[in-house]
Amino acid sequence: MISADDESRQQLAWQRERQAMAILSSLNYRTGELNGYLHNIACAVSQLVDVDWTVVTICQAGFENVLASSLEMGDAPRTYALHGRLINTVMQNRCTLAVRDAIAQPEYGKPAPGYRAYLGIPMRTAESEIIGTVCSFHRQPREFTPEEIQIVELFAERAATAIDHFHLYQQQRQFNEALETEVQKRTEELQIAQAKLVERERLAAIGEFAAMIVHEIRNPFTTIAMGLKYFQKTVLTTSAQERLSLALDEASRLERLLGEILQYAKPQTLQLVELEINAFLHKLLIVIKEMPEAQERRIAFTPAPAPIKILGDEDKLKQVFINLIRNACEAIAAGEVVTWAVDSTATQQIDIRIHNGGEPIPAAILPRLTQPFCSTKPGGTGLGLAITKRIATAHGGTLAIQSTAERGTIVSITLPVLNP
Repeated sequence: MISADDESRQQLAWQRERQAMAILSSLNYRTGELNGYLHNIACAVSQLVDVDWTVVTICQAGFENVLASSLEMGDAPRTYALHGRLINTVMQNRCTLAVRDAIAQPEYGKPAPGYRAYLGIPMRTAESEIIGTVCSFHRQPREFTPEEIQIVELFAERAATAIDHFHLYQQQRQFNEALETEVQKRTEELQIAQAKLVERERLAAIGEFAAMIVHEIRNPFTTIAMGLKYFQKTVLTTSAQERLSLALDEASRLERLLGEILQYAKPQTLQLVELEINAFLHKLLIVIKEMPEAQERRIAFTPAPAPIKILGDEDKLKQVFINLIRNACEAIAAGEVVTWAVDSTATQQIDIRIHNGGEPIPAAILPRLTQPFCSTKPGGTGLGLAITKRIATAHGGTLAIQSTAERGTIVSITLPVLNP
């Protein structure tokens, strides 16, 4: 015969089990909404087992962190050391711990202040890793029945699964973000490479077309120039001599323009050699000081503090700096100074700056200076800086121009440094 008390306890256990199943069925976990889900678990455990307080904790490196609580914790700390606490016993033994009165049984560890009865269930992942606990506390001593322990174990299993899935979700999201960043980076690199290829093909087509046009112009131009030079041997009136001199000057300018068009349009094929930049520029300075434009001007050269090497085409880099120094000298009056300095403070590149204090370049013209046929000189072709920029770009560097009334004009050439 089953006693009335046993029947009542059995009915209560069945009722709790049905409630537990109903609550478990109603729990809805969505990826990324972990806190609310664990809070519902803590509250359900406190309700079903009839305890004063339940927490869900995750444990690692000797500490527990409270992820969810059935009670409002306010400003109370959420991280605790495991040492000497009941939860440490659960983590070490890797099994459920039910203590009727932790004050009377101190060998299991200290309970939370103000509480005596304790039930700790380890949260175990599918790989049998213990990641934390579901802990229930009661202010008065009490026993925990096998049915109550089984109910809490069901909720602990759900909590462990949710936490495990959340971590997997976080790892997957980080992986997706890293993958997306990498794909975006590779896409940008591909777009840049494609743009360079298109530009190279475009310039090659322009170069081929320009070479054909220049060749077609030079044939009749050579005949015209020979005819003009023939008349220099004849006796002409003063007026005719002036017209002939003007025609010959224009013929020379046209010849220079045709040469620069060819130089700009053809691909920049580099003959790279190892150059120590201080020695290279110092040697070039001797040649530059002999240029007519540099006469009666001072060029103050400041090398880098230590030797620094680059890979460069010696002839083309000479062309770059001769052109830039010539422009700087033409912008100032006799007796004034052009400064030429090498800045090596950056780790991967050097910055070579040429400064003059002449009249500033108009702001409207400055952005177009490196475009073909844009010039501030009355007789300029407008191709010098365009060619200079193409040579710098071919070396993996840049050309930048700044010009203000206060600072004058600064032209900067950056070039990559040769790794030792």
